[in-house]
Formats: sequence, structure tokens, C-alpha cells
Amino acid sequence: MVQRLTITRPDDWHLHLRDGPALAHVVAHSARQFGRAIVMPNLNPPVTRVAEAAAYRQRIQQGLHLAEQRGDLGKDAAGFEPLMTLYLTDNTPADEIRRAVESGFVYAVKLYPAGATTNSDAGVTDLLGRCRAVLEVMQELGMPLLVHGEVTDPDTDLFDREALFIDRVMLPLRRAFPALKVVFEHITTREGAHYVRDADGPVAATITAHHLLYNRNALFTGGLQPHWYCLPVLKRESHREALVEAATSGNPRFFLGTDSAPHARGAKEQACGCAGCYTALHAMALYAQAFDRAGKLEALEAFASWHGPDFYGLPRNTDTITLERAEMTVPNELPFGDDTVVPLAAGEALDWRVVG
Repeated sequence: MVQRLTITRPDDWHLHLRDGPALAHVVAHSARQFGRAIVMPNLNPPVTRVAEAAAYRQRIQQGLHLAEQRGDLGKDAAGFEPLMTLYLTDNTPADEIRRAVESGFVYAVKLYPAGATTNSDAGVTDLLGRCRAVLEVMQELGMPLLVHGEVTDPDTDLFDREALFIDRVMLPLRRAFPALKVVFEHITTREGAHYVRDADGPVAATITAHHLLYNRNALFTGGLQPHWYCLPVLKRESHREALVEAATSGNPRFFLGTDSAPHARGAKEQACGCAGCYTALHAMALYAQAFDRAGKLEALEAFASWHGPDFYGLPRNTDTITLERAEMTVPNELPFGDDTVVPLAAGEALDWRVVG
């Protein structure tokens, strides 16, 4: 039985860092494990322009500096690089994509269908009708489109949103823009995994640790569990099994994206709790647990460290991290600015931890 595992330092290709005083706490957790992270732009107001992305990037770097001053960063974490994104709207100008490419620090554009998730009210209402000029420039320049893959029709069953998104959005999008790089973010279903596996053209998907480890029963075990609520929601066991098969297959189209999404404890534990699971603290321990349970630890490095940079056309990291088979008890809560955040699986024991 493998007791220690050293892999190329991984990257997180889907991360929420929030903003303000809480940012310095959560960015430290990611920086201890990951070399880079694609940072989501759904702040309030959203990051829609290159100048706004530059300002947010500076705040992230300031947060890293504050974390370093507090002693929250390890010796290798200071090199953590935030890879910025723009929030696509119905009114995004095509020239903004050209400025993004020229900036050298904006790496993707994020599609949130209007109303799909946290701070998505400014999202797109008609992708091919309102955003065609932007998509043409993105295809021309090789700028990836990151899609939150759910339809938002209120008549659609919540558990069917991802499958319907494939038919209503992904297939028409690929026909119209066959060379556009597309990442189907945080897939949660068998249909999503099979679509990405079989699609023509440059298509990939991120998969979260919580969707690899848990099914929708986790939302209701012992009562309604708000800290397990995320969007897209956890699905049936058969879908979880399909995600594990995809993640451990060695297929370069699948790679790590935590979708770690912190909310203050009170914002989760209320009548209308926010969607999002906080996993940045123990992300690699969770992924190691999922791959270990599947008997595929040898596949973790490619999924976590190679496939993402290869798809984005970036070099792989040159340093390493080491995981050890040793019990790690997840804290019950963590500092989050002037509040606290509850990490996923709080109080539970994991079988792995990062040791270097």
C-alpha cells in the first residue's frame, strides 16, 4: 500500500477567492498546495474588464503578502500565480478580448448563464445571439471559454440542468465555433463526462473533489446540510461513479478544478443559504482520497498536474508536493475575514494530508 506520494505541483483550474478581508485567509490555503489557479470573476460587481482584472489580481497579491506576514504560507507558496478571467456579459465588446490576450495575465473568459449561481445576475441571456462577435475573436486568438454548464429555465428539474445544457448550448456552440477552446466546468453527470470524452475539437472539463467523493445523499444525511450545498448540486451515485471513471482514466480532457467557493458561516446557515463548498484548505487530501478509493493513485499526478497546463498551453510546474497516508481531521471552522467559514467535511477524518 502506497504511504507517500510525490507529484508535480498541481494547479487549480477553477477557484473562487472572493474579495476584501476574507481573501487573505482563503488564498493562503490554495497557495500552499497549488502553483497556479484560474480565478473566477463573479465578484459583486463582476470582473468584466481587463482593468478590473488587473486591480483584482493586485488585491490577490496583497492578500498573499498579508498571509505571508501572518506566517500562513509555506516556503514554496509565495510563488503562487493567480490566472485571471473576465466575466462574459451580453454587452462584452470584442475588443476587450483582444486587450485580455495582450495583457498577459487574463487567461480565459467565463460564461455564467444569467441566474445560474452566486453573483450571476449579470450573466449571459443568449450566448449565440448576443455574444457571437466575442466568440469569434476568442476562437481566433485561442482564448478559452469556461462554461457553467446548466440551463436556468425555472421549469427544468434542478438535477437535469447539466444534461439539457449539452443539447441546448454546447452542441450549437460547437457547431458554430468548432475551433473554440471550451472548458465544461465542474461537471457533475454521466452525460457531461461522456460528452467531453467524445466531443470533437478542443473541449475539456474540470472535476471537483466533492463531486468525486460524495453523492446527493450527503445533502440530507442527518437533516439538511447547508455546507454540502453547491451549484451544480451533488447528483446520484451513478453520476459520481462516472466522474471517478473519467478523472482516473488518464484522458487529458479531464483535470482538477476545485470550485472551492467560500461563504461566511452565517450566509450558509440561514433560510436561503448560499451555494458553494469550501475545499481549498484540504483540496489535495480530498482528491487523493478519491483516487485512492478508486485504486488509481497512480493517475492522480496527470489529472492534477499535467492535463490542465497542457490544455491551456502553459508549462507544467517544475517543483513537487508530497502527500502522506496519515489521518487529517478537518477543522470545524476557519477564519474568514471578520467571520468564519466551514470547510467541507468539517470534523471528519481524511486518510491523506499534504506534508511538503
